[in-house]
Amino acid sequence: MKLLILAALSVLATPVHAQVVTVSGGRVQGSTAGHVSAFKGIRYAAPPVGANRWREPQPVAAWQGVSDATTYGSDCAQAPFPPDAAPVRTAPSEDCLFLNIWKPASAPAGTKLPVMVWIHGGGFVNGGSSPAVYSGENFARDGVVLVSFNYRLGRFGFFAHPGLEAEGFGGNFGFLDQIAALKWVRSNIAAFGGDPGRVTIFGESAGGMSVHMLLQTPLARGLFHAAIIESGGGRDGALPMPSIAVAARSGETFAPGLTAEQLRTLPAAKITGDLSMFTMVRSDYSGPMTDGKTVLGQSVDAIAGGLYARVPVIVGANSADGFPFVTDKDKVFAAFGAEGGEARRIYDPDGVVPGLRLGIMTSGDAAFIEPARAVARALARRGQAAFLYRFAHNGVQAGVGMGGAPHASELPYVFDLPGLRQNPLETGKDAAVAELTHRYWVNFARTGRPDGASDVPAWPAASADDTAVQLIAGTGASHISDPVTVRLDFAERRASTAQR
Repeated sequence: MKLLILAALSVLATPVHAQVVTVSGGRVQGSTAGHVSAFKGIRYAAPPVGANRWREPQPVAAWQGVSDATTYGSDCAQAPFPPDAAPVRTAPSEDCLFLNIWKPASAPAGTKLPVMVWIHGGGFVNGGSSPAVYSGENFARDGVVLVSFNYRLGRFGFFAHPGLEAEGFGGNFGFLDQIAALKWVRSNIAAFGGDPGRVTIFGESAGGMSVHMLLQTPLARGLFHAAIIESGGGRDGALPMPSIAVAARSGETFAPGLTAEQLRTLPAAKITGDLSMFTMVRSDYSGPMTDGKTVLGQSVDAIAGGLYARVPVIVGANSADGFPFVTDKDKVFAAFGAEGGEARRIYDPDGVVPGLRLGIMTSGDAAFIEPARAVARALARRGQAAFLYRFAHNGVQAGVGMGGAPHASELPYVFDLPGLRQNPLETGKDAAVAELTHRYWVNFARTGRPDGASDVPAWPAASADDTAVQLIAGTGASHISDPVTVRLDFAERRASTAQR
């Protein structure tokens, strides 16, 4: 009997051809394994190469016959970043504007399922849609149509240059790719059983910053109906985006004196160079920029000015969400200038906190944790539903020295794939935390509230001066008074002073 059961499970897990679906450009055929169908490597825009390099994404050319959609298309051109928590599994290429879809295999005809669109992180220089931890299989298992996509990275995606100025729009080409992908979803997702009127966008780190962009740009208005920001910042003081003029000077440093035609003949390998999350802070690369079309300004200011789409938002960060660029304690506190003494009293009153942990706490508060609170409060002040969280369950070895859940470590839990953690720390609670976190995200896509079902702990919306947070931990989830409020109040005062 046991052998028969194992044989049956093996059959269910063996991919077979999915149905043929007609999309913009032609017909595609994916594969089905068990109760989930997957369609991978679908072009949502023309290859951004040759004359299309550093242009807005162009329409897909129609193809004949049925296109195979069983393997990922190339992730976008990038230099390797070995410590990546979500390593890509393709050979990156400049030709990379592909998307992937997971759906329930047997949804009834006429079904309109909630749609979630995933935007990967990687500092806008690394990452892609192919990492195993981004598989949408468990979202589809739970009745959601999950879409992921690639967008141009590094200098291919974020590049201003005097030689391109005469062509009009320039700079944030990767953001234009994201908008093009959402337009594709609006036009095609019904063919996969998805509801184009119920789309939730979500992203982490650079993907979370991208969600901020999509919330404020008029170019994306109406393309989504809810948003989730994971470790996406919200204050320019910590994660600045320069003006186009400043970005163009970086572009000129990289390729001095070249015309648009000459720029488009540069070898792709030269444009990629060694640019990665290890080397991204440099004079010849700007990253995303404030262009007045996609990025309008600092997030909290844009919210206050009424520029954000009026949709429900989940926003939050991880408990050890910083980067340990500085771990010498004296240098950590010296960076606070005249407020170094106050910082020491707040972060290390007894002088026993290790330097690594101090670097994580101070950088995480400034870049991600306090900005998430500021964003939730600002949205609440405008009358929008905002749900603030802190992911505090550490399931990886690196988090032991950091004192909590590191940056990006929530990803396997969101996708309900805890077995894909990098260097896991076995806690015995990882499956339960993944089930809960994933359920909150699915509920939000279905109802606009993370606690929109009776199977999870309540999660109240934030208020304009909230000092509470939904803590997701190994013991479950609870809405509590924020245990690091004093730290965040200090970070907020510093951010407000710097802005003035």
